[in-house]
Amino acid sequence: MAAHPRALIVDDEPDIRELLVITLDRMDVQTEEAENLREAREKLASSDFDLCLTDMRLPDGNGIDFVRHIQQTKPYIPVAMITAHGNMESAIEALKAGAFDFVSKPVDLNVLRNLVTTALKVSEEPPADTQPVDRTASLLGKSAMIQQTRQTILKLARSQAPVYISGGSGAGKELAARLIHDNGPRADKPFVPVNCGAIPSELMESEFFGHKKGSFTGASSDKQGLFQAADGGTLFLDEVADLPLDMQVKLLRAIQEKAIRPVGAHREIPVNVRIISATHKDLHRLTAAGQFRQDLYFRINVIELPMPSLKARLEDIPLLVEHFLRKIAREWQTEPPKIDKAALAELKTYDFPGNVRELENILERAMTLCEDNYIKEADLKLPRGGEPVSGEFVQPVAQIQALDTALDSSERQAIVKALEKTRYNKTAAAKLLGLTFRQLRYRIKKLGIE
Repeated sequence: MAAHPRALIVDDEPDIRELLVITLDRMDVQTEEAENLREAREKLASSDFDLCLTDMRLPDGNGIDFVRHIQQTKPYIPVAMITAHGNMESAIEALKAGAFDFVSKPVDLNVLRNLVTTALKVSEEPPADTQPVDRTASLLGKSAMIQQTRQTILKLARSQAPVYISGGSGAGKELAARLIHDNGPRADKPFVPVNCGAIPSELMESEFFGHKKGSFTGASSDKQGLFQAADGGTLFLDEVADLPLDMQVKLLRAIQEKAIRPVGAHREIPVNVRIISATHKDLHRLTAAGQFRQDLYFRINVIELPMPSLKARLEDIPLLVEHFLRKIAREWQTEPPKIDKAALAELKTYDFPGNVRELENILERAMTLCEDNYIKEADLKLPRGGEPVSGEFVQPVAQIQALDTALDSSERQAIVKALEKTRYNKTAAAKLLGLTFRQLRYRIKKLGIE
């Protein structure tokens, strides 16, 4: 990017153009103006820009057509759409067409300045002697499916459009959300994950938007909400399908207005937050059934990122097995075990309804059960039974959770019995159980045995 970044402003209203020019000039951004599409295309063809702001309605066409034109000719230029107040359909259409972000009329200068600052970070070129940092390597796998997912993540990272990440439980949705954040212009700001299903409904508004001292019984001081904690960064709404309908209305307003009102406050506070959401449930089906608001669904699902199931990329299992065995061994402070070829082949025949997270749990159990630091087929104890119901996300996950609970319970009983038998001598109990001392210590901590 040049010493002075350059922006193209496309609007047929002189007053709006003047406001944008003055605001950007104060941000040390040089500007060129166009009052229609024809002029805008000519200026784009003859000059380079670091940013474009375009109105939705122009005398000779539609701003979305210009967004598509930029996407085809100079896709590296972030373009923001100026929309009429409350016209979210146009804003969503622009984002789907490739717009970086949008700003509504009357233009809020704080929102505009935040947008310009973020857009210019996207435009920045790395120094000539360095390569752009790709932080997607932590999404492990060599399959074509996972490589495509990594490429999509890098593309989504350049936008500010809301992303909805779909896929089964344990498929890596939070990891994908973090990677979108880490590879984008908000990387130096907070990434705030929240499990919507874990917040009691009576505390939701306070948790999301904060509260003022004395606004309700127990509010002994002002409290910052999740939106304020994520200001400038990304708010990741995991299990968004679990939000009650009344909270969905408030969330929709906060996203559309880019502002929140803490409980007990008299005025709204502007917030600059990118929204990424996810759930293992079928959100489309819930929306059709009236259990999730359609307007919120369209607002958060501007771009969908489907996370591939582990069953769909079984060729990645050897790489993932090696990674998890090393990871668990580091936590246990021991050498990573070897794994029998038959055990590895057995893993490739399993459906993994709990995806990557289930694979890690299986390997952790196998490391606990195996002898001589060598995992055999019998140590995997893969659950067998009915195939997961096609299209149903909930049932297989519930089965896995039940299985894990049952295994943890029997393991806890065995450990407690061994500890009692050896008068709580952990070294002797580990020997009795056929575990190393470190393995036993790790299991005691993991299972919460006092």
